[in-house]
Amino acid sequence: MVTVQSISNYDKKHPTAITIGTFDGVHIGHRKILERLINDAKKTGLRSTVLTFFPHPRMVLQKDTEIRLLNTIEEKIKILDRIGLDYLIIHPFTLEFSRLSSTEFVRDILVNELKVKKIIIGYDHRFGRNRNANIQDLIAFGNTLNFEVEEIAAQEIDDVSVSSTKIRNAIIDGDMKTANAYLGYNYMLTGDVKKGKGLGRQLNFPTANLFIKEEYKLIPKNGVYVVKSILNNQIYYGMMNIGFNPTVDGTSKSIEIHFFEFKSDIYGANIQVDILQRIRDEHKFNSLEELKTQLLKDKETSMAIISS
Repeated sequence: MVTVQSISNYDKKHPTAITIGTFDGVHIGHRKILERLINDAKKTGLRSTVLTFFPHPRMVLQKDTEIRLLNTIEEKIKILDRIGLDYLIIHPFTLEFSRLSSTEFVRDILVNELKVKKIIIGYDHRFGRNRNANIQDLIAFGNTLNFEVEEIAAQEIDDVSVSSTKIRNAIIDGDMKTANAYLGYNYMLTGDVKKGKGLGRQLNFPTANLFIKEEYKLIPKNGVYVVKSILNNQIYYGMMNIGFNPTVDGTSKSIEIHFFEFKSDIYGANIQVDILQRIRDEHKFNSLEELKTQLLKDKETSMAIISS
């Protein structure tokens, strides 16, 4: 897959089959649409292309600082790359871009810039300034400007919406089994390993402290989770705590991972942590010794889950 930053950087020589959307999570509902796009493009000799936008339109139009997304833009690129698309175009979403009329968007962007020959899109898709154009308008544009529109039925779109809602709610509740089932992959956190206070090392459970710079990334419910990562080209399992370290009266939220049988120094590394299952709430213990005893139990629980 070729990733292109901005529509203006697309190579205009090749006609495209396109779908448009944010595709947050790139979950099993989305993948039905994307697989249809890819198969159709192969049959017709077109480039299968996703046009997406960043920042999320709500961040720009509504100044929504509370929005939480399932993927960072880098995670989305990684997931889409595995699916087999030809092109991913990530266009900067700005107020100026949002003011394009429906005619300007279709004629100048889709037809002139992206050489669109087919669009696969949901029945409820709206576009243009103030989202004033709908799929019937798009079909009319296609008849005039020589491209085909394939409408995704209400039932399929509803399935996608239900999946997104269920995934968000599951992650907020810490129900990673449900979230991962709807995603079709393990929910991930990606960030840089920073130095912490060294409490884990005191307890003989050294941790990697994960710093996620993207404030819009949805973080699961506080608690302890079983996780896995690829470190130094090898899979390592571990357990992760999300929370405030109440036993030592912590005041700031942290994400700490203890990897089993891992000895290397990874400070400063950027790592991806796949979350497999939640095993308990975060608790305040009466002493560090009590906390260490619980961590040993957590490790046993984690190893049983991993081996199963």
